[in-house]
Amino acid sequence: MINIEPIKAFSDNYIWLVTTNEGSIVIDPGESKNTLDLLKNKQMHLSAVLITHHHFDHTGGISDLNTNNTLDVYGPNNNIESITKRVIKGDVINVIGLSFEIIEIPGHTLDHIAYYSFNEGNPILFCGDTLFSGGCGRVFEGTHEQMYNSLERLKCLPKNTKIYCGHEYTESNFKFASEVDPLNEDLQLRLNKVKELRKQEMPTLPITLESELKTNPFLRCDNNDIQESIHKKFNTPRIEIDVFKAMREWKDNF
Repeated sequence: MINIEPIKAFSDNYIWLVTTNEGSIVIDPGESKNTLDLLKNKQMHLSAVLITHHHFDHTGGISDLNTNNTLDVYGPNNNIESITKRVIKGDVINVIGLSFEIIEIPGHTLDHIAYYSFNEGNPILFCGDTLFSGGCGRVFEGTHEQMYNSLERLKCLPKNTKIYCGHEYTESNFKFASEVDPLNEDLQLRLNKVKELRKQEMPTLPITLESELKTNPFLRCDNNDIQESIHKKFNTPRIEIDVFKAMREWKDNF
C-alpha cells in the first residue's frame, strides 16, 4: 500500500508526504513546521527527502528535517549543499520500497528534475513546478524551447499517471485555459469541479495525465483550435513551439 498526502506550505505550495509499509519520504519541503508537526502527530519518521529544483520554496525546510544528518536527500546538480545524493537523467533510486526514475525537465529552472515511479501499474509523477494541472511553470532560467520539450517528454508517460505538482494553481490555470480554448467541454467540466473543490478548500491534485491531455493547453499545442486561437490573438505561426511561446508569454501577463 502507498499513501500520498499533501502538506500545505506558504500560500499555495504543496509538500508531498509519501508513505508505504517501509517508511515515509517528503518531496520538496519548502518549510518544515507543518511537516514536523504532522510527523510528530502520526509518530512517523522520514527515510528520505526528494528535491525537484533549487528554489527556496521547495528546499527551505531540508535542514530542519535533517538535523541529525541521517536522511538521504536526493536532488539535481545545483548549489543546495543539503542535498546528499545527486541524481541525473536516467538514474533510478529506490526508497521505501518504491523505484523512481529521474527525468530531466529544464525550463522553469535549468536543474529541474521529476521523479517517476511505475508503481506496479499505478504510475505516479512528482514534477515540481514544470507541469501544473491546467498549466505549466514560468520560464525563469531556461528557454521556452526547453520547457516545451520537457512537457513533451512528460506527455509520453502512461495516461493513467497521477501527477503531483508543487502548487495549488489549478483554478487560475483553468480560467486562463478557458480564454485560450473556450469551446473545450472537458475543460469547462474540469473548471467547474475545481471551483467546487476550492470552495471547500480541498486540493485539486492529483490529476491524471489523461485528463491533462484533454484540458491543459500547454500540452495541446498541436491542437487546431488552440493554434487558431493563438494565431488570431498574436498572429503567431501555427507551429507548436511558436504557439507554446506565445501562450506562455500571454499567461505571464494574464
